[in-house]
Amino acid sequence: MKKTLLTALAALAIQAASAQNSAVTNAILMQKQGTLDKARTEIDKAITHEKTKGKAKTWYTRGEIYEGMAQSPIFGKTLQPGEGNKVAFESYQKAIELEGKDSDYGKQAVQRLENIYGLALNAGVESYNAQKYDDALASYRMAQQIKPQDTTALLYAAYAAEAKQDLGQAKENYSKLMAINYKSPQMYGRLLQIARQEKNEAEANKVIQQALAAYPNNKQFLLEDLNIALSAGRGPQAIDKIQKAIAADPNNSNLYSVLGSVYEQNKQPEQALAAHKKAVELDAKNFDSQFNIGVYYFNKGADIFKTVNKMDLKTYQSKGKSMEANGKKFMEQAIPYFETAMQLNPNEAGVRNALQKAYTSVGRKADAEKLMK
Repeated sequence: MKKTLLTALAALAIQAASAQNSAVTNAILMQKQGTLDKARTEIDKAITHEKTKGKAKTWYTRGEIYEGMAQSPIFGKTLQPGEGNKVAFESYQKAIELEGKDSDYGKQAVQRLENIYGLALNAGVESYNAQKYDDALASYRMAQQIKPQDTTALLYAAYAAEAKQDLGQAKENYSKLMAINYKSPQMYGRLLQIARQEKNEAEANKVIQQALAAYPNNKQFLLEDLNIALSAGRGPQAIDKIQKAIAADPNNSNLYSVLGSVYEQNKQPEQALAAHKKAVELDAKNFDSQFNIGVYYFNKGADIFKTVNKMDLKTYQSKGKSMEANGKKFMEQAIPYFETAMQLNPNEAGVRNALQKAYTSVGRKADAEKLMK
């Protein structure tokens, strides 16, 4: 009697285990038949039962079913947005965790995760285009977990965070990209834009230095570096940076014009003149350099006239007239540059006043009066 009872209990235990294994089997059969909703019900039972929840086969099957539902135009509607890919991802990860990547189901799960990566990336793009940035970020995070070294999901996540105005998360994704040695001018440009939005000049300067380390001859970054130096009043450093920018873009008239202005600030008038003349040589319509060349010659003449005006009669009679002649020569040199500047910008009062004084200094009173009118 006792033996019969034990046999009966053993039979019941086998039946219970068999019942749970049959849930996995039923799920597989229903998956093959295309009734994924019923397959889902069966496999969700199996993942909670003691006899089957610790088997890679159970979780791998669950991943397949949910992945199939996510891709189905019919069964996909029965899932919450992103649920199919999320559950499939978690299920494949669990299968790998239970038996390792080198087991039969582990190997298959790794291959299936490749497919999930593409689905997650596409789902992220769709959410981004629909301006559902939180959903997009969730999809991109899933893709990142599958392929941590892949740059696409990180880059797209940074764009989505920016679109959401979550600048901290955007910077975090860009930092992850840099950590895996990703470089692109666009990335540094976006980081610079974020620093400017945050009004963080120290961060902006840091980004520019990182960008120049990666792209030492990039014109945009050289100019940004120059602007930072000029804004900070670092004249000597600015000159070095301008010259690097010119080396990268030797036909840029504006760079020579800026170089001339910096030389002027540093009290180096001869170097300033040479830079402005090069700017005009490259582009005769460069208003700033045309005017500044005129100013150089005008100041030379004006300094001479000031000296002459302070002379006593005896000194003037001995050398004043020859100095006046030299002063007029400088003024005559200034006039063509002022006239060109006037043509380029007729409403600039500073140019008009300087030209009028130059006309008066060389005895062209009619031209001075005409200009005044």
